[in-house]
Amino acid sequence: MKTFWKVLLIALLALVCLKLCPILFIPVMLGFAAMLVIGTLLAGGLAALAATGLSLVAGLLAVTLVVLAVLSPIWLPILAVFGLISLCRRGRRTAA
Repeated sequence: MKTFWKVLLIALLALVCLKLCPILFIPVMLGFAAMLVIGTLLAGGLAALAATGLSLVAGLLAVTLVVLAVLSPIWLPILAVFGLISLCRRGRRTAA
């Protein structure tokens, strides 16, 4: 007899769930819409952060190139002297 009552209770719960389905559907859809809005805001924030980082890297690269161009009268002759010394020292070495 207990099995009969269990089956009857499960059937009754299934009917209650089917009757409440439209009522339960509204909060689920509202939650889905809220999560969609939150995801869109997070994606927008991430895109803004990436754009800021890329512009910062581009600015630093531009500053580096300007500093290299301004200091080129100093470091280019020094680099040429080091290269010439390196070429001269390489010629004196003997193979082992």
